[in-house]
Amino acid sequence: MNRLPKFPAFALSALVLAWSVPAFAQDPSSTQEPDAQNQQTMQPAPGEAPPKPAGRGNPNFSDNGDAVTDSGIPIRPDSSTLTGVQVAGLGTQQERHSYIVPGVQFGNFFRSSTLEAPEVGNWNSTTFIAGNLSVLQQWSRAQFVMNYTGGGTFATDSIQGNGYYHQLQAQQTFEFRHAKLSFIDQFSYLPQAQFGFGVASPLAIAGIGGPLGPSLPALQTNYLPNQSIFDTVGSRYSNSATTELAAYISPRSTVTFSGSYGFLRFVEPGNIASNDAIFSLGYDYQVTKRDTVGILYRFTGYRYLGDPQKIDDHVVQLAYGRKVTGRAALQLFIGPEITEFHIPVNNESQRISISGGGNLTYAVSHTNFTIGYNHGVSAGSGAFAGSTADQINGSATRHLTRIWDGNINLGYARNRSLGGFVGTLSEPEVNSWFAGAGVQRPLGRTATASLAYTAFIENSFAGCSTGACIGYLQHQISVSFQWHLQPVVIE
Repeated sequence: MNRLPKFPAFALSALVLAWSVPAFAQDPSSTQEPDAQNQQTMQPAPGEAPPKPAGRGNPNFSDNGDAVTDSGIPIRPDSSTLTGVQVAGLGTQQERHSYIVPGVQFGNFFRSSTLEAPEVGNWNSTTFIAGNLSVLQQWSRAQFVMNYTGGGTFATDSIQGNGYYHQLQAQQTFEFRHAKLSFIDQFSYLPQAQFGFGVASPLAIAGIGGPLGPSLPALQTNYLPNQSIFDTVGSRYSNSATTELAAYISPRSTVTFSGSYGFLRFVEPGNIASNDAIFSLGYDYQVTKRDTVGILYRFTGYRYLGDPQKIDDHVVQLAYGRKVTGRAALQLFIGPEITEFHIPVNNESQRISISGGGNLTYAVSHTNFTIGYNHGVSAGSGAFAGSTADQINGSATRHLTRIWDGNINLGYARNRSLGGFVGTLSEPEVNSWFAGAGVQRPLGRTATASLAYTAFIENSFAGCSTGACIGYLQHQISVSFQWHLQPVVIE
């Protein structure tokens, strides 16, 4: 049975701090609604289904061209900066109240093989029983959002055993006249890799989810500890704590500073634990109402527990973004990457390559599409002390009937070791795929049930001259049920 590690001190202190700031953030003389930049749209983490725009159907547009919900409520535009740490969204419905929503969740994964030996057929199941909590607290110039899910896991596989399951996403923002300050924390404790976890089911996300779940943007792939290799064994916990300051230096220009610290730890031995420290500086220029260009510099320092290798990574990228509130959000990045090794790799202390990626979310005719791609150096996902990673995530959701929703999710990741094996025709490399589809429907106004299927495929080329050294196909069927109380208005 796995023991729950101590909760990261930063995450806990951030939550305490967030509740202690209303006197500072609130202007007693102000009666205006929260600023339009305080509401964001949740983007999917790797393997998640894309979010629904505000309201059940796709947005409509008023006579002046503004996006509105089916009931005519305005949609707040997304305010994330192009060169910032977060993924651009479609916008979200304006909320007039602060509230808390508690709930409970039950789910079950039926797998064709165990997590510890996925290449050997052995059907088993893992049950998840957890509590959910979502919080939205708004002031005139500040906002706090938190989504948390936590509980226990119970496996029929004696090797995996019973354990714990936790996911947390929290963000505190402050709006000033010429700046926006954000504190963001994302934590997870999972029995397997986060890449593809709970795909096509509510287990993939934190909080109550659905239209009542308060939303916050996802972090860009580069600012999260990479977990895109399936066969790293055992439970693991990761955290990413980020601070971002966006300074509006003119009506069209924004400078964004950010700092982030993340880590990935494993309960079981045999995996590589890592830390990363990230600093970035970006400049955005709004060319038109919908189009923005920018330039970004990002430094990442990777460090490993029990491994003397140290990696310093420098990236300079040109960026382009386009936003149409309620319809589309696009981000594109490309530029050179310089990687420095503390211990030379293949007699090289420095390597120059190309990095890049992009994110697209698009909504049309009761259907949402999202796709993301990233190429560049990563910490190594617990299998390598540094890797060149390519990661693609795509998903689509559609309203099938008045009450049924369907979704499709695809993902691919390739991690190639930065070290390589001497005397082989190929560098150590792991290729991971997942593909899943599911349906869900509400049961009244406070409950949701879902059913999904996912296939996981992985091939490992560990210094082999030909063919895959290890390969497997794993099937997973998931069922889940969520129930929550009606929102408790706190302001």
